[in-house]
Amino acid sequence: MAITESILDTIKNMLGIPVADVAFDTDIIVGINSAFGVLNQLGVGPETVFSIEDSSAVWADFVVDLTPVYSEIKTYIYLTVKLVFDPAGTSFVLDSMSKIKEELGWRLMVKADPPPPPDPIPEE
Repeated sequence: MAITESILDTIKNMLGIPVADVAFDTDIIVGINSAFGVLNQLGVGPETVFSIEDSSAVWADFVVDLTPVYSEIKTYIYLTVKLVFDPAGTSFVLDSMSKIKEELGWRLMVKADPPPPPDPIPEE
């Protein structure tokens, strides 16, 4: 598990952008922070909205107790940035990516705030 990797560098790598190329860092950081804002609204992560400013922030700064869902969080943030920063060329791929992101968001929300167990069945 690589929760000590830079959040920005990880997302850049997933987007196919060399880590040394800083030309798009501001745009990517805005997308990453937008995803963190949505995750916060879904109840995922710390109580206050997490954000990054540069490549010094690592996944462990955000995931802490969320290690079991680290992969889903990373994928959710990647898809959020990808859809804004470098959307797919066809509507089929774009629609598929959007649906995957939506499902991941729902699953993360449920893991962050699971529904209460059902009431026990009363004995007769």
